[in-house]
Amino acid sequence: MSALIYADDAIYDAEMRNIFGKSWLFLAHESMLPKRGDYLTTSMGDDPVVVVNQGGGEYVAFLNQCRHRGMRLCRADEGNARAFTCSYHGWVYDLSGKLIQVPHEEDGYLGALDKSKLGAQRVPRLANHRGFVFGTWDEDGPSFDEYLGDMAWYFDSFADRWARTEVLGAPNRWIIECNWKLPSEQFATDVYHAETSHVSALIAQGKQWVDAESRGLQFSSPGGHGTGFYLDDAPDMTNYGEAVDQYRAEARQKEIDRLGETRALHVRGHNTIFPNFSFLVGTDTFRVWQPRGPHSIEVMAWTLADADAPAQVKDAVRRNAIRSFSAGGIFEAEDGENWAEIQQVLQSGRGRHASFNFTMGLGGAGKHPDFPGVISNIYSEEAGRAFYRRWLQLMEDGEQS
Repeated sequence: MSALIYADDAIYDAEMRNIFGKSWLFLAHESMLPKRGDYLTTSMGDDPVVVVNQGGGEYVAFLNQCRHRGMRLCRADEGNARAFTCSYHGWVYDLSGKLIQVPHEEDGYLGALDKSKLGAQRVPRLANHRGFVFGTWDEDGPSFDEYLGDMAWYFDSFADRWARTEVLGAPNRWIIECNWKLPSEQFATDVYHAETSHVSALIAQGKQWVDAESRGLQFSSPGGHGTGFYLDDAPDMTNYGEAVDQYRAEARQKEIDRLGETRALHVRGHNTIFPNFSFLVGTDTFRVWQPRGPHSIEVMAWTLADADAPAQVKDAVRRNAIRSFSAGGIFEAEDGENWAEIQQVLQSGRGRHASFNFTMGLGGAGKHPDFPGVISNIYSEEAGRAFYRRWLQLMEDGEQS
């Protein structure tokens, strides 16, 4: 694997066209936008977009750019609106991104302006899966269900764990000076780093990692998705307190009834939906690794909870996620330091032209009677190889078209 893919400007530009322009990307969870007119701003790759609740269970997304001079159309992170007015020249767009009003339209444009052709650029396809709204710029690609494939079985261990799910609060947002593929790949394939990188965090939590005899599996997908989990008792990263632990223990049977014992108790590991949406079932957190050039990402991380849980439980879940996996989280800080150190070396002359080894578990993948998709040992880089095969396929297909 060439290190250049993490550090080259031309490769990054091609990724924005061929990876982020062709993939399904996370936009919002429906609990973030409960009412008609609710909106939030986010990114699809490095393209800023606005996501809006249209009412009646319908959502739209459009490029956050006025069609007059390219000003950012919406400058707030979230809110509720009847329309969006550009703060530069006052052009007004409705909730669907349609241009509806232009100051001095008659005397300035002499009645010749065709507003119907000047709406904001709409994201042509959106999909809602278990409350998670994804979008793609690709009008001709696979449906979201086809895109997920076998990954849906693993994703639903997170997305469908409770009858109703709720995102708790606004996202934690921070910048890490690294390439977006480093965290995406790690969450897809790499439990290998934990016993080395997270020793201090585990000690701080009063926990210990699994022993050498613990059994675990890794799923990989031709679509570039991946996940890893333990079949034996996984390390418990929670620290809720007795009252909350008791509630969650009592609620566990409902999770088993909903998902089955295997998914409810064991499919609780690290996950990535290609290219940049990752989640951790054990700590109820999910995030997107938003690219900000070849050497930087903006992380947007949320906590997911049972919408019907008591407020005390929700608050404990949120606090635990922040304590473990957030900008100041004891595990996330160690991950971010690793990725930033890698990226610094990648900016050196020899560093960016090095090659990396991706052979762990090579030849050991196959089918499993209890788990869909390609399965290997958890200590494997099979999902990482699948991630980069999909990356290469999209890059080559895009350059040939």
